[in-house]
Amino acid sequence: MTEPLIIAGTPYHSRLLVGTGKYKDFKQTREAVLASGARIVTVAIRRTNIGQDPQAPSLLDALPPSEFTYLPNTAGCFSADEAVRTLRLARELLDGHDLVKLEVLGDKETLFPNMPETLKAAETLVKEGFKVMVYCSDDPIQAKLLEEIGCVAVMPLASLIGSGMGILNPWNLKLIIAQAKVPVIVDAGVGTASDAAVAMELGCDGVLMNSAIALAQDPVLMAGAMKKAVEAGREAFLAGRMPRKFYAANPSSPTDGLIGR
Repeated sequence: MTEPLIIAGTPYHSRLLVGTGKYKDFKQTREAVLASGARIVTVAIRRTNIGQDPQAPSLLDALPPSEFTYLPNTAGCFSADEAVRTLRLARELLDGHDLVKLEVLGDKETLFPNMPETLKAAETLVKEGFKVMVYCSDDPIQAKLLEEIGCVAVMPLASLIGSGMGILNPWNLKLIIAQAKVPVIVDAGVGTASDAAVAMELGCDGVLMNSAIALAQDPVLMAGAMKKAVEAGREAFLAGRMPRKFYAANPSSPTDGLIGR
């Protein structure tokens, strides 16, 4: 795939973004990330050691920032203030790194986004110079508001985080894509490669996933499958699918010049 994904003016030669949690160890994390071809990796600042504990193994050793772009996220935050504090810490730990993923959750059962708190946090972070990629509901109005605040990418859920249910509302995603002037990246709900391909065929600019790879029976093999699915889905979108018909009135092969006619 030669066409890069552009986020905040920077090109990335993969449209698959992957998380770094839930693997059995950092060795498997690295193997899966390499198989995925991802250039952007997300890290939950409140759950993963990237220098907070100098005595413990660090993700920075397995996935050096010289090889990958880190996307610190606010997984586990349930208020705007909590999310903002977490990303300020991430910027300090990563030497001024300003590309971040904002998520403010509404409850511990569904992990559905709290959109009023998300909007509040996004406004604060953008004012402080962060480049904010933001997890949100698949509501076109909310997505537009986040873009107007200055977020560099909107990341609507396909279905609930960790559910693996795939894309439940493709029509809302298409509405968000049609109006967006920033990248639209599906975040949450992908369960297998066909889900990723569908997201890309709809016109999404990328897909972010963690559980679908990390919780597969063979995470490294699944990472490779996701890489292929994202690439195939993007190419299919660019190629333009044939029109849907209830039935095909015309044969697919020409009938003129047949023997016996």
